[in-house]
Amino acid sequence: MALIRPRIVLALAAALVGTVLAAPTRADDAPAAEPADYALTVHPDRAGPAIDPTLYGVFYEDINNAADGGLYAELVRNRSFEFGPADNRAYTPLTAWQETAQGGATGTVRVVNDADRLHERNRNYLRLDLAGHGGNGARYGVVNAGYGTGIPLRAGARYDFSVRARTDQRTGTRLTVQLQAADGTALSAPLALTAHGDRWTQYAGTLTARTTTAVNAGARLAVTAEGGGVVRLDMVSLFPRDTYKGRPNGLRKDLAEKIAALKPGFLRFPGGCLVNTGSHRAYEAPDWERQRSYQWKDTIGPVEQRAVNANFWGYHQSYGLGYYEYFQFAEDIGAMPLPVVPALVTGCGQNKATDDPALLRRHIQDTLDLIEFANGPVTSTWGRKRAEMGHPRPFGLTHLAVGNEENLPDAFFERFRQFRAAIEAKYPGITVVSNSGPDDTGTTFDRLWQLNRQDGVAMVDEHYYNSPQWFLENNRRYDAYDRKGPKVFLGEYASLDNKFRNALAEAAFMTGLERNADVVKLASYAPLLADVDSNQWRPDMIWFDSTRSWGSTSYETQKLFMNNTGDRVVPSEATGTPAVSGPVTGAVGLSTWATSAAYDDVEVTAADGTTLLKDDFSAGDAQWTRAAGRGTWSVQDGAFLQSDTAAENTLVTAGDRAWQNYDLKVKATKKSGREGFLVAFGVRDTGNYYWWNLGGWNNTRSAVEKSADGAKQTLMEKATTVETGRTYDLRVQVRGRQVTLFLDGQVWGGFTDDASAEPFRQVVTRDDATGELIVKVVNAQAAPARTRVDLGVAPLGGTARTTVLQGDPEAVNTVDDRPVQPRHGTLEGIGRTFTHTFPAYSVTFLRIKTG
Repeated sequence: MALIRPRIVLALAAALVGTVLAAPTRADDAPAAEPADYALTVHPDRAGPAIDPTLYGVFYEDINNAADGGLYAELVRNRSFEFGPADNRAYTPLTAWQETAQGGATGTVRVVNDADRLHERNRNYLRLDLAGHGGNGARYGVVNAGYGTGIPLRAGARYDFSVRARTDQRTGTRLTVQLQAADGTALSAPLALTAHGDRWTQYAGTLTARTTTAVNAGARLAVTAEGGGVVRLDMVSLFPRDTYKGRPNGLRKDLAEKIAALKPGFLRFPGGCLVNTGSHRAYEAPDWERQRSYQWKDTIGPVEQRAVNANFWGYHQSYGLGYYEYFQFAEDIGAMPLPVVPALVTGCGQNKATDDPALLRRHIQDTLDLIEFANGPVTSTWGRKRAEMGHPRPFGLTHLAVGNEENLPDAFFERFRQFRAAIEAKYPGITVVSNSGPDDTGTTFDRLWQLNRQDGVAMVDEHYYNSPQWFLENNRRYDAYDRKGPKVFLGEYASLDNKFRNALAEAAFMTGLERNADVVKLASYAPLLADVDSNQWRPDMIWFDSTRSWGSTSYETQKLFMNNTGDRVVPSEATGTPAVSGPVTGAVGLSTWATSAAYDDVEVTAADGTTLLKDDFSAGDAQWTRAAGRGTWSVQDGAFLQSDTAAENTLVTAGDRAWQNYDLKVKATKKSGREGFLVAFGVRDTGNYYWWNLGGWNNTRSAVEKSADGAKQTLMEKATTVETGRTYDLRVQVRGRQVTLFLDGQVWGGFTDDASAEPFRQVVTRDDATGELIVKVVNAQAAPARTRVDLGVAPLGGTARTTVLQGDPEAVNTVDDRPVQPRHGTLEGIGRTFTHTFPAYSVTFLRIKTG
């Protein structure tokens, strides 16, 4: 997962300018747009590239609470009392727990970390000191609230309970386990267990929900003890019996089924930023670090012996869903497993490289051991561990990625070479995947592609999250890639929102992925899962709460492509849409990001020399418009100062949205903070503008970014950084769509923003099993596309099976409303040539049998 700032991820701004993906006309306004005319010609006699069955897959990362409380079916939150401030400042070892008492019983509850612990990797446990007070039925203990609103129960469903316990009572201690409502009302019969002996022993039983409604989303789990003495508890667990494929320690069924319904060709796991952030040291008790990178050996074996960790995204990860479960899930859904291991260069804004040769050697050996765990015979060390977990057969690992979005290209590649050499020496059949950093362009991207090409790397993982406009402009991105160079694994991509306009743009882009199936070998939308009540990122493919799950509009689009890929591309072409363009137009702006900076001597001059704006702030800041809550701006010492080093995107603007062909000059001085300057131009509103980002990304690089509806794309990038206390002379020259930037009187860079957003895209593939042509057409505009189709061959039966996704571009699928869902039908009376009108804002698949 790319660490993209909230200014990109969370923006939900207005529609794109122009006809492409514009909002539809309402019935009470002007009539709907007249159909635009297109021609689509298919060439079945020509050979296109073969499409690997693994082209489309899924990328799973534990972000948005996707594992614990999500795909991992465990219902008890903080089951081993290991939560703490290292995971999240709000956490304690008793997070999600509270004491409870019945019948006058009293006692104390506390979390202990001492030599009586369950396991060296499971250090905390719960100690109940029972006072022995109360009459018959007096019980003292704890209640767990589960995730979100509570433990979800389905009437009549069975739930498997287990706990590790020990007692100092010679006659044993009676435990009672029960499901309850928030007010204590019983939602199951009590389960009676008796703990014997002062050694850790597992006790288990089954609870059956007896709720008054079909689903109760707010239940609690109560575990209480009778009598006196000391009872110790750990690994308090509750699983629905009905997990995916019925597996113990299994997966939440509805989420797993939605993933399986995509028919993914591969499963990339476990991240993302989880992979290479944090310490790369191994778990070392008792001085263990709670912010380690994801290391696979921590995540296998008995669940009570797996070392917990702080999740990069701000919560706790139990590792109950670990590498064995990932491999098992990939097998269950028929997907190729594709694990990612750390290259010992941190990413996602951390940007550090290990200088410990022994640590690097250890991680390389761990990676070799991982391959043995996946593929080794039961007679091997790690193959035997796999067999002991219940899978003697090898998992058939063929691909493995080293690293994720490293922003130190040379440091990363030096270490990647060592991983690759060791893997290829011992396992020559494994494809070792490299990467190209966190963005679709820029100095890191260019340098890593250069190194990957020079070294003959087999496959390079690209990541990018961009605006719908970018995806519509970049359908031909892979047309020019070297057919003899490294293949592309598009491991993470998405258009930055969950509206149907985003899915349409992604669909248009996917036609280009298929057309270039000889270069793009693997592709996965990201992220996969998100808890609607607790998440760190959007967009996401599948949303869920404690009882329900639903696919976003992008899920429906991905599913349509993934279920109808075909075996080979059939060459085709279609007429394009006339480009709509004009000069870069808009006001100017100043901003900061987690930085205090002062701006002075702002001047905007038209190309003919006319002064449009001049401000030395001697008369205050009346010419500038600011938004409430965006930083602390004031005039100090004759300059316009933003003084809040915690504020992000403090944009203030001045001038006219109609300005074009002008020069913007400003003096800028960094006072303090993490970054540098943000000088905006072409500002139309708070979501649509350009800015020169000098000293961005924690002052590691600089770029020009274009914001469309609040989602950004990088137009150019350099490795410039900003010094504190130094005054810089900045100048932005706008001429038509050509922009040139000057730093201290010298040309810093420039670009021409003239890419056309093409809303009408197509690709045609052939399904060998059915003998069908699959004609895939995306029409991402307000006008219906009246299209003359020439198949190049007569269809059998004169019919086509149709699947259509259509909707308002602003539509969002929610738990209660799914406006974007596939509609299936039949198109009658077609011949070799026919005319069909593809609806506005639609994705249409035609399956046509041919001879």
